[in-house]
Amino acid sequence: MPQHAALDERIALLRELAEADERLEGVLLYGSWTLGEADEHSDIEAYLYVRDEHLDTFDGEAFLGRLAPLELAYTNMFGILAVVFDDLMRGEFHLTAASTGIEEVPGWAGLVHLPRPEAAVLLDRTGRLTEAARVLAERREPEAAVTAQQRIDELTNWTLALAHILARGELARAHNLLTAMIAPQQLQLLRVLRESTTHWLTPSRALEQDLPAEDIARYAKTTAPLEEAALRDAARNSWAWTRQLAAEAARRWGCQVPERLHDKIADRLNGQS
Repeated sequence: MPQHAALDERIALLRELAEADERLEGVLLYGSWTLGEADEHSDIEAYLYVRDEHLDTFDGEAFLGRLAPLELAYTNMFGILAVVFDDLMRGEFHLTAASTGIEEVPGWAGLVHLPRPEAAVLLDRTGRLTEAARVLAERREPEAAVTAQQRIDELTNWTLALAHILARGELARAHNLLTAMIAPQQLQLLRVLRESTTHWLTPSRALEQDLPAEDIARYAKTTAPLEEAALRDAARNSWAWTRQLAAEAARRWGCQVPERLHDKIADRLNGQS
């Protein structure tokens, strides 16, 4: 997918502004732009490595306002400076001490993939950042058998929690658990089985392009509006699919499946215990 022109222009301007600001030692991009997947809906994500002596006084909002007028700027729940530009492009910027922040980059291996590290590095006054980013050039595949076992165990635990919450009648909480906790774990198990882990960290991303139509149809049956009958059906469908995926993983890699417990969870979801 070609890069989006407005995003390219904003990144080019970010590089220009960073090079002119001596308070910055380095700038590292991550996200869809660095993977070649950016489009008109993509945001801009970067680490701004500020020289230590300027970190406390560096005004990130003022700096980013020079890229384009800001409609919103605030520090989000993860401590990241989140902004919305006037053209509705979003941005997330980590303001990080250069002395320690750059040293942390190699530790992201397996979590962050930068196939073209030199392109992701917009500014590097010392060479340290480029060297650190090169560690992330090779994408590390999750270890299939170990990962599958972990997801089977997680899904067993969280689906039991879902069954208890549904039995209590907390529909909104059950809906959130099914959507925010169970579905991502399920999709990661699916991606391991289908050997399609490019979008591992956000497993719903490009799901329609990455995986077979029958898998998409099964996933659709695990979703539901906040209505009791539909939600209970979705929970049962989700668990049936989890058991099918777990059985596939057991056949392929010898994963351990606690069948007795799985039967009890099915009974609980069916209102039999």
